[in-house]
Amino acid sequence: MMKKPSKVVVVLLDSLNRHMLGAYGGREFETPALDRLAARSLRFEKHYTGSLPCMPARHDILVGAMDFLWRPWGSIELWERPITHYLRLEQIPTMLFSDHPHLFETGGENYHTDFMAWEYLRGHEGDPWKTRADPSWTGTPALPAAPGERGEYPYNLSRTWFREELDFPGPRTLNSAADWLSRHGDAHDSFLMFVDEFDPHEPFDTPRPWAGMYDPDWQEDLLIWPPYAVGAVGKGIITEREGRQIRANYGAKLSMIDHWFGKLLDVMDRDNRWDDTLLVLCTDHGHYLGEKDIWGKPRVPQYETLGHTPLMIAAPGVEPGVCSALTTNVDINATLADLFDVEVQYRSHGVSMLPLLEDPGASIREYALGGIFGQWVQVTDGTTKYMRAPEGSGFPLSMWSNRWSTMPVHAMPRLRLPDPDSRAFLDNMPGTDIPVIRQPFQAGDLLPFWSVGPAIGDHQLYSLPEDPLEEVNRVGDPLEAQMKSLLRHALADVEAPEEQFQRLGLS
Repeated sequence: MMKKPSKVVVVLLDSLNRHMLGAYGGREFETPALDRLAARSLRFEKHYTGSLPCMPARHDILVGAMDFLWRPWGSIELWERPITHYLRLEQIPTMLFSDHPHLFETGGENYHTDFMAWEYLRGHEGDPWKTRADPSWTGTPALPAAPGERGEYPYNLSRTWFREELDFPGPRTLNSAADWLSRHGDAHDSFLMFVDEFDPHEPFDTPRPWAGMYDPDWQEDLLIWPPYAVGAVGKGIITEREGRQIRANYGAKLSMIDHWFGKLLDVMDRDNRWDDTLLVLCTDHGHYLGEKDIWGKPRVPQYETLGHTPLMIAAPGVEPGVCSALTTNVDINATLADLFDVEVQYRSHGVSMLPLLEDPGASIREYALGGIFGQWVQVTDGTTKYMRAPEGSGFPLSMWSNRWSTMPVHAMPRLRLPDPDSRAFLDNMPGTDIPVIRQPFQAGDLLPFWSVGPAIGDHQLYSLPEDPLEEVNRVGDPLEAQMKSLLRHALADVEAPEEQFQRLGLS
């Protein structure tokens, strides 16, 4: 019987591939710390992404409302509050550790602000930390690496300032989190510590002994930047050999961050934190590393590599084991609200997983819905997955927002989301009476980055138990009518805009 804990640690490892973890059957790379956590956790077998990519996924987890049907990547809106807001009202301390640059730039402006305290560990990916390379850089521990298509990306400057492994953002973040837990774990009767760790997201850059761990024969500069492309090897964007090097460097970073995650588990062990603390290990999404010759996170459907993600929960009194119930990222938010006895004041979409911790054989939802704004919308019942693309022109499509910010594209500083124009009008989101700017888009408009170029009519249907690699598209089978009906139901259940039914050909 679970003892309802008063302390919670959530660790989000970005771009964590489920199929590469030892606990989920992976044998390609070493993940001993994550496997160690799995040995004392309830391991979820059917956990799926919802809103994508990075910031929309965090919106699912921190706010509990899927937003991809209404808007692209963006900040927390005026009618919403993160779970940390409600904990602040109850005077429950909340602490954020993160090296995730998107949390501190346009499009992610206010996800961290309701934490009681936060620590931003600088230097990862697009973080504008340094204006030049370190002129005294001697080449260690950061090894020579090709700049890739990112060119003068901020990280290519930042990495020259690292002098030891603990200067790399990932190790520094998890080491700081472990130190806080050690120093403050007994200082508060209740708390939420949220670790938003950007590794093993690219750049796949590690010092020795991790660098070369899975590709010792590579003699050239490290390939730390994967392409974002479909058919990258087939089109000659990278060679097959370069693909193996990129994949190996992901594995090196996975093993490195696993090692530093182990430091957090050491504190949990040493201080008997398992008796009063619930620990959640999750991710926002996976990362393509050559599966179907897809690389990075290009605009493709959420195949299993990207959309079927790991989730482990260790809690006092909960026996280790496996849970086959269907879950999704908004359920993490609902579980935190349930644990801390708070009630959100807006329309949310999650279902608490606490009943599953009591009875892993139970069920809390019949479908998991997901997608990217303006692209495919998918639904799964846990065995069958249906991914429906727009039809016709891909319109109508509108954006609902009072913040009006989205992901910056560092390589193209002149590219930005246009301001609302004369077509915009005030509307309401489900569950709020706050007037919201609704901007209709049409063909020829500059769309948000992730919404460009949807694959019209590219519907896909897979029966996962017999086709786990999603090689046989069963669109046209009688099963499609059943899944179309489930998708309509799922969209209606979250009060999706009518235009989503129209653009998907489901009216």
